[in-house]
Amino acid sequence: MHGSKLYVGNLSYSVTKDQLRELFSNYGTVAEVKIIEGKGFGFVEMSSQAEAEKAKEVLNGADFKGRTLRVDEARTARSKDRRGYRR
Repeated sequence: MHGSKLYVGNLSYSVTKDQLRELFSNYGTVAEVKIIEGKGFGFVEMSSQAEAEKAKEVLNGADFKGRTLRVDEARTARSKDRRGYRR
């Protein structure tokens, strides 16, 4: 892993930022939590890469609120203007 930001997928739509923060705080200091409303996923940023790796190792595949979590390193956002030609 290169960063401390994690993708968290397969979330129940009822999960709150506070619940996600509490879950991940068991593995280190949580810097930021963002849930994408109505999509079932979000992002958790830990204070260090080591903490993010530990959280990923333990929580990927774990049950949370009746759903099996998918935790992975967050990828960088892609540019929305990738049409393959120049203007």
